Amino acid sequence: MTSQDPGDTPAAASAALAGEPGEKGLKGGALGFLSGVVIGVSSTAPGYSLAASLGFVAVIGGIGFAAPSIMLLAFFPMLFIASAYYYLNKADPDCGTTFSWATKALGPWVGWIGGWGIIIADIIVMANLSEIAGIYTFELFGYTDYGKYQTLAVGVAWIVVMTWICYIGIEVSARIQWGLLGAEILTLFIFAIVAFYKVGQGDFPDSVTPSLSWLNPFELGSTSALAQGLIVAIFIYWGWDSTVAVNEESEDSTEGPGKAAVVSTIVLVAIYVVVSAAAQAIHGPGFLAADENIDDVLSALGGDVMGSPWDKLLIIAVLTSAAASTQTTILPTTRTVLSMGAKKAIPSYWARVHPTHLTPSTSTIWMGILSIAWYVGLKIISEDVLGNAISGLGLAIAFYYGLTGIACPVYYRHLLKGPKRIFMLAVVPLVGAAVLIWAMVYSLLTLDAGPIVIFVGMMALGVVLMIAQYIANPEFFRRRTEVAPDGVLDAVPATAGD
Repeated sequence: MTSQDPGDTPAAASAALAGEPGEKGLKGGALGFLSGVVIGVSSTAPGYSLAASLGFVAVIGGIGFAAPSIMLLAFFPMLFIASAYYYLNKADPDCGTTFSWATKALGPWVGWIGGWGIIIADIIVMANLSEIAGIYTFELFGYTDYGKYQTLAVGVAWIVVMTWICYIGIEVSARIQWGLLGAEILTLFIFAIVAFYKVGQGDFPDSVTPSLSWLNPFELGSTSALAQGLIVAIFIYWGWDSTVAVNEESEDSTEGPGKAAVVSTIVLVAIYVVVSAAAQAIHGPGFLAADENIDDVLSALGGDVMGSPWDKLLIIAVLTSAAASTQTTILPTTRTVLSMGAKKAIPSYWARVHPTHLTPSTSTIWMGILSIAWYVGLKIISEDVLGNAISGLGLAIAFYYGLTGIACPVYYRHLLKGPKRIFMLAVVPLVGAAVLIWAMVYSLLTLDAGPIVIFVGMMALGVVLMIAQYIANPEFFRRRTEVAPDGVLDAVPATAGD
């Protein structure tokens, strides 16, 4: 991809250089509220997340039957950060999200590295999503004799297809997400309903009757179990912020995307609590934690619950989940890069918008290229390196989510008048940020060296690139911090009685 891309025009680039919401050349008003929710939920890949994480939650000492309570507990910091996204987007509906908000609240250096956190998190996870999509494509057709490079080839093909869909238009992306997510959620709830029914009928000799005590966090065996379980659960909620990254392409850009983010977290907690309870009721948590089941508990349970050939529906659910998330992971990355280019935090080459499709052309193509390079590189080096990269992903997530939670009260500091505003704009975001920062620190202290080296190494690369940009063009780094504009909270009373 060169700077003479025929799909772009100088006019589109000039519009993008303005850097402000609505002035980057994206297609405004293309997405409604429900499409935003669909994008937010799809980005978390609930089918894949459950299949890959429930076993790891179950294996943690002291969790026992309290896995659903972990899913419920992890919902709250996600909801609190989603609230910060809502209020920050209300004042500044910029597709750069954390990058733009942290720049205004905490300064350009912090904002730049916050944007970099989004970029590396999304590129890291693309390798894993592509791998899952490749594996499940073969399993869907009953082909089990596939090798390392066959999986790689199919995974790369998924990246290419999803990159192309994101390139040709946001509306096409949203319509495809409706279908993929619909199939995924329907299958998960059919699985849960059938599982609960068969448990109630006594179809499994080792089944366990569901209990409300499973939602009680005080049933956890230890603080360590709570900490480790929360770290895993926080990862599976990650991705709902994609709905805010498309704010400049959404209807009611100051309100709709933020509300969609909050609703996305509520939809997710319902899916995770119900399906996790159903999964462990069938044979107990010990079955989920077994070595042969831990990597993919839904496939392990599929035959017992759904029976053949209906167990293929669960394979389809995980496949569509990984494919949908591959697509929606591209969206926030490319729009963060677009915003950074438009504000001259990186070269303006990255601010190009396609004149016909009205999508971030340069950043979308390069997201596909870099994702493929990252995936192929890790696959060739070692399967262990691929696993370590995903383990380190949680560090990047906690970093930029936590940064967003801190940016909210700082940006609104001059409007923190009255208990309601202080609670919603300061207490709630800071509690969410504190939990995530704690999770990040805990991970740094307990993870193996591999994931830490990958995270620290990629962050160090970001610092080098940031300094290089400062040397080449220091204009962005001379920006001063800002506060939220007066009047933006007119609909939010200072006190409950106002």
